[in-house]
Amino acid sequence: MKKLIATGAALMAAAPAMAHPGSHMHPHGAESWLSLLPVVALIVVAGLIAWGRR
Repeated sequence: MKKLIATGAALMAAAPAMAHPGSHMHPHGAESWLSLLPVVALIVVAGLIAWGRR
């Protein structure tokens, strides 16, 4: 199991290096707002929970 986890982690770390020159499904130049998306989602969920407890 440890080898499987280590292999998976290595593949995830090397994924950008394995990119091919063809078309991509992710938008280039969107790294700044894509990194904020999970934080905003967490704030929204916390707000909904707080709103429901009123």
